[in-house]
Amino acid sequence: MSREEKKTRIEKLRSEIASCKRCSLHKTRTHTVPGEGDLNAKIMFIGEAPGKNEDLQGKPFIGRSGKVFDKLLESVGLTRNQIFLCNILKCRPPDNRNPLATEIHACTRNLDIQIKVIDPQVIATLGNFSTTYIFQKFNLALEKISAVHGQVIGVDTAFGHKKIVPLFHPAVATYNNSKLNVLLNDFCVFKQFLEKNKSF
Repeated sequence: MSREEKKTRIEKLRSEIASCKRCSLHKTRTHTVPGEGDLNAKIMFIGEAPGKNEDLQGKPFIGRSGKVFDKLLESVGLTRNQIFLCNILKCRPPDNRNPLATEIHACTRNLDIQIKVIDPQVIATLGNFSTTYIFQKFNLALEKISAVHGQVIGVDTAFGHKKIVPLFHPAVATYNNSKLNVLLNDFCVFKQFLEKNKSF
């Protein structure tokens, strides 16, 4: 798929997400947060759901978690312009509560399209909810994030061979500073992809 074809498909999806009413979250959102980044990104990061700041501005990871995320990217020489960044849910759950199973079921159709269109080599999951969904999607044995974080798991998919990298959500470092070092260490796995592919 050419970059122009990808752009057309992603713009169409953004429009569909903006008018989506498949779950009750449309009643309380300010803006949808479809995701953003390089449409030819080799690495896709998938978080959980938008928070307050994301809901107000329609952009992913711009609050406290976003500052941690940017620090993590910088630690391995990446920028947001080189990745694609999105969430499982495209609307903020009230009071930042956990996503409900019905909301995930209603929204992951959008994520599936994003994965197909972007076609990344690496899918990095941020936190339990995205890790659980991606593991189920690609028929991987479910594990707690604490058991698999920082690992590189190869999987053959309908879109070709992919690497899955489960990670703690950056939010953990905002209330437990020791987790920042864990995240920084886990992010080192991306250096191997950068060394192999200088076009990142």
